[in-house]
Amino acid sequence: MELLADPMFMAVAVIGVCLLGISKGGFLGLGVMALPLMSLWVPPLQAAAIILPTAIAQDFLTLWVYRREWSAWNIKIMLPSMIVGMFGAYLIAASLSAAQIRLAIGLIAALFVLRHWLASRFERYAPKPSVATGIAFGALGGVTTMLANAGGPAWQIHLLPQKLEKLPYIGTLSILFASSNLVKVPSFATLGYLTRDNLMIGLTLVPIALLANFLGIWTVRRVSTEMFYRIAYVLMFIIAVELIRSSVLEMWWR
Repeated sequence: MELLADPMFMAVAVIGVCLLGISKGGFLGLGVMALPLMSLWVPPLQAAAIILPTAIAQDFLTLWVYRREWSAWNIKIMLPSMIVGMFGAYLIAASLSAAQIRLAIGLIAALFVLRHWLASRFERYAPKPSVATGIAFGALGGVTTMLANAGGPAWQIHLLPQKLEKLPYIGTLSILFASSNLVKVPSFATLGYLTRDNLMIGLTLVPIALLANFLGIWTVRRVSTEMFYRIAYVLMFIIAVELIRSSVLEMWWR
């Protein structure tokens, strides 16, 4: 239980679950920064296991709030492919580093946002949302959420260009996040990361995580759809840069 007594780790963990809560409340993407922050102190998969109880508690709250707001078409395509991607990631978890996965998804996400901002120049090269992109990015998000807790950017690459209404967009991603976290429970258990200490730290953070979740839900309903998407793209680019930075540094110092 040394981590619970480490004020620096607990401060970073609190910041991480607050970002996760605000993200799950509607500002989707911020939560992906929780794992890189906590990974400064513990291995990425251990950090993901610590976050898991708070993420599941937040998922139940978010799903209740957005229970009538989601895209059935996207869920039918992306949910099965996400599970396949997570299973594949589970099989290679011991041989592929989280830093490599974070770097890949960071580069993809950054290029996607730059393409959006420079749409007039690159529109002809942009893949249109389809069954194929839903399967591809659903599976890719499954891989990245399993190995690096970073499924959001891949799923957003398929969802953002559809310009769904704000609440169905959030609700669709919420179902994917909640489903992925439930799949992680047996996976992390068999990998040996759901230890008593990790679970105790995660459960200690749950009340703070839920308060941050309420803050995200309250805030997102007071932001216009146009402003929401502007913020979403900016946050996605910031997150992509952070994923690239943290993964390059991690691989450089190995």
